[in-house]
Amino acid sequence: MKAVVWHGVGDIRLDDVPDPRIEQPTDAIVHVTTSAVCGTDLHFVRGSMSDMVPGTVLGHEAVGIVTETGSSVRNLRPGDRVVVPSTIGCGACSYCRAGYFAQCDVANPNGPQAGTAFYGGPKATGPFDGMQAEYVRVPFAHVGPVWLPDEVGDDQAIMLSDIYPTAWFGCRLAQVGSGDTVLVLGAGPVGQFAVTSAFQQGAGRVLVVDSVRSRLDQARQRGAEAIDFGVEDPVEVVRELTLGIGADRVVDAVGIDAQPTPEQALQWAVECVAKAGTIGIIGVYPPDFSAFPMGAAMNKNLTIQAGNCNHRRYLPELLDKVRTGAIDPSTVLTQSEALASAIDVYQSFDQHESGWTKVVLDPAAMAATRA
Repeated sequence: MKAVVWHGVGDIRLDDVPDPRIEQPTDAIVHVTTSAVCGTDLHFVRGSMSDMVPGTVLGHEAVGIVTETGSSVRNLRPGDRVVVPSTIGCGACSYCRAGYFAQCDVANPNGPQAGTAFYGGPKATGPFDGMQAEYVRVPFAHVGPVWLPDEVGDDQAIMLSDIYPTAWFGCRLAQVGSGDTVLVLGAGPVGQFAVTSAFQQGAGRVLVVDSVRSRLDQARQRGAEAIDFGVEDPVEVVRELTLGIGADRVVDAVGIDAQPTPEQALQWAVECVAKAGTIGIIGVYPPDFSAFPMGAAMNKNLTIQAGNCNHRRYLPELLDKVRTGAIDPSTVLTQSEALASAIDVYQSFDQHESGWTKVVLDPAAMAATRA
């Protein structure tokens, strides 16, 4: 099969790789009908997240059709259409039972202290081959994949694999509530859903900071008040818009990609949030990242929560919102490309080209081309 494979920093290729196979009784094989490129994938290509294993298939978002199941998978059958959560949990350990699927004690083969297991990541996350491919092996398939109704299309469902639940989780970390003024740092795909999630969780106002005009325009269409850090000081603007108080809640949806320095989003978060406010951090930071304005945060009595999303915990609830028409998550989608174009897609996405917010990949187009 064809897959997007990591060979080194700055070196990814569309390779022929062996088809995945059942390795454990709780495995399933899923024929990927839609995958996507995420900002997290760019960290591996740039080298800002280290310890990638050459030969790892990239990608942690997928919708597809089950083609084979292990003997212990009792809830899925070949032919079922599913969305696969980005993070992997066993469903039986104490963390999974409490909803902390991203901190599963069992899924990560590096041991219970290794942290989150997810698809297409570095050695510390497994590694597990990812889903920018024609097929993927899904471990703990009796827990992870969620069955999709016919009325939810692939372009909607792919947003449930990672970015919509992650944004929802970020707003929960920030403790967004009724009437809150919420600041979202970053208007990328997760930032767009953070705007929507904040309103869904009761926010009265949502401010968003970015410098890409097309992304700020999209956030405005979601009801956010846009702040362009390329032409104005976000801290001054937030204070002006909040009568000097600051935002009640802040969601960092940028992570280490922040400009001009990797710690910029964290600095803005602490400066822009109100005293005794809360910050939810879902932007990706590598394990060795240590720059944080702790003194300023302590002096303001802030509550700070951070982490990888427990996707499987939130996915059924958010799927129901999509199924009932409460939200159409496909509105974040800006490009749909064949898997064969993945390398070009990475280059355009990495450059933050105007008009590029979320890109999905279609392995079926690859199969049709090959045929």
